[in-house]
Order: sequence, then C-alpha cells, then structure tokens
Amino acid sequence: MSHFKLQTYKKTKVLVTGSTGFKGAWLCFWLHLLGAKVIGVALKPEKGSIIFREFSLGKKIKQYILDIRNFRNLNHVVKKEKPDIIFHLAAQSVVSESFINPLETISTNVLGSTNILEAVKTNRIKHLVYITSDKCYLNDSRKGSYLENDILGGKDLYSASKACAELTFKAYYQSFFSKNKKISLATTRAGNVIGGGDMKKDRIVPDVIKSLKHKTPLIIRNPYATRPWQHVLEPVSGYLKLGELIINQKIPNTIIPNWNFGPDIQNNKTVLQVVKNIILSWGIKKQIIISKTKKFKEDKLLMISNKKAKKELNWSPSLNFQETIGLTVEWYKSYLMRNNLEKLTRKQIEFFYDK
Repeated sequence: MSHFKLQTYKKTKVLVTGSTGFKGAWLCFWLHLLGAKVIGVALKPEKGSIIFREFSLGKKIKQYILDIRNFRNLNHVVKKEKPDIIFHLAAQSVVSESFINPLETISTNVLGSTNILEAVKTNRIKHLVYITSDKCYLNDSRKGSYLENDILGGKDLYSASKACAELTFKAYYQSFFSKNKKISLATTRAGNVIGGGDMKKDRIVPDVIKSLKHKTPLIIRNPYATRPWQHVLEPVSGYLKLGELIINQKIPNTIIPNWNFGPDIQNNKTVLQVVKNIILSWGIKKQIIISKTKKFKEDKLLMISNKKAKKELNWSPSLNFQETIGLTVEWYKSYLMRNNLEKLTRKQIEFFYDK
C-alpha cells in the first residue's frame, strides 16, 4: 500500500452507516484516530456483538440508532448533520441469513441502500462511498478473477441483493449525478474480510473463535471452497483512500466509479486452510469436523481483480496470508484475555501503516 497519510479527514464530518457492524466499527475507529468528526447510523449492536463496545465507539462518535429502511428517519439525520462524505456499509451481511430472512435481506440491502442514495440526492451531499460485496458478480464458475465491468447477478438472495444495490447505484448515478462534476460517488466491492471483532454466525473465523472459547466441537462446511481472504484493514484502507481522492476531486469522472478491493492471488485459500492456520497460530490442538450436511449451496470459487485500484488509486494490499491470520488471532486472544483492545487495535493500524 502506498503511504498515504489521510490528512483530509482531520475535522471532516463523516457519516458511516453500519457503524455497529464489523467493518463499520473498524472504519469509525480509524476515522476517529485521523481526527474526523464521525457520525454513526446503525441498528443497535446485535446480541453477541462485541466490537462497538470494545472500541468504546459510544464515547468517540455521535451515534444514531436507526434502521436505514426508514427513509424519513434516515433523511432527518442526513439533513441535520450535513456530512462532507458518507460511507455506506449498513447491510444484512450473512449469506445464510438470506435463506432464513429473504425479505429482510432484500429490504435492507436494496431499499435501505436506495434510501441512502435518495438522502444524498435530496440533501445534496457531495461525496459517497457505497460499499457492496464481491458477491454482486454473477458467478459463472470461472477460474479467473472478476473485473469491475463484469456482469452482476446472483443465484442466491444475498448475492442478488448486492447486485441490485449496485444496479440501483448505477441508475441513480446516471440519472442524477454523472453530469455534476462537483458530486463524487463510488461503489466498492471487497473480498472475504476477516479480523478482530467479527462475531457473526455462520462465518468461518467467528465459528472457530466461538469453538475455542466455549470448548465445543469445531464443525466446518464447504472445506474446499476457495475465497480471497483479506484482513479488514485492507478494504477499509481502500475505502479511506478512495474517499480522500473523491473529497479532493482527484478522480476524473471519465473513470467508471466501481472499485474492487481484494487481495493478491496468493491470499486465495480454502476454508480448511484458513481454519488450520488459525489453530496453528493459536498454538493449540483442535479436531476439525467436516459437516456432511449442507445448509445451503455456496460457490466453490470467487476471486476479484484488484488491478484497477492498483492502477488508478495507487492502492494495493499490504498483508500476506500469515500476517492476516496473525493479526486476527492476536486480536481475539487479547479479547479472551481481557486486554485493552483499543490499544491493540491502534497498534495493528500502525503496523499496517508501516507496511
């Protein structure tokens, strides 16, 4: 990663949706370190969620508890706060949940995201970084990587909801924003993100941590599914870099405003490799049980190309696979030992900066 100092954010008013979630909390914490005035918009932290509390974000940012599906409430906050930039991360973010609650998945990820775009348009907010997912691409079982201009789509509702969010952004952009050189918006798609603080169910790292914490059997599904694993600081650094360039109007509007933030190809590992490396890094012995029952169908392989971000944003991933696992294990170990996680997280961000 190029050494960017992100001075732009000092005293800048930044609104982050999904501030009580995993990536949103990391983004808010980093923005706070950069001296930004951070406004959070999110649902209450979920049961079992630890990250908002462990980062003491309630004391560091101005937090609004609201559902982005309620346009009136959302619009009221955006109108009142008039942020310089919005980072939109609020979402139903678990694939398995989309099979249990399809309506909630679609209403949050499609209607909620549309509400953000409408609030940006209505209140003339100049800058927006709109975060979706690498799952927005129509998976055609290719062995290669997906580029930003590949076909969007989804065979499951989670993927479809992310593709819809992207199509809605494109329609808003072309209908309302593309001719205005002063308003800058972009969408981002990130690969599989791991790191300290994620406690969501049916996600591989939280599943391993909970198994270690509660001394329960470690059961994994789809052991040979290959994913582009990256530490949470990688995409968050990409969002911040992109936001900085947008605020400073350094990206010409001739460039299509979609960006992949994914790791280099050597970080593509199977689920089983990730689990084995976590156990090894933790320094314990643990039996891995491979589940024969499949709750739902998942694609075997999904990789996204980061060439455009490297070329146009001068962003590139910093951490190798071992460092990604090492930082993740260090965070959870510290959590279980009740160490000061704010201090550790600051140290991890500094380590990442120095890479």
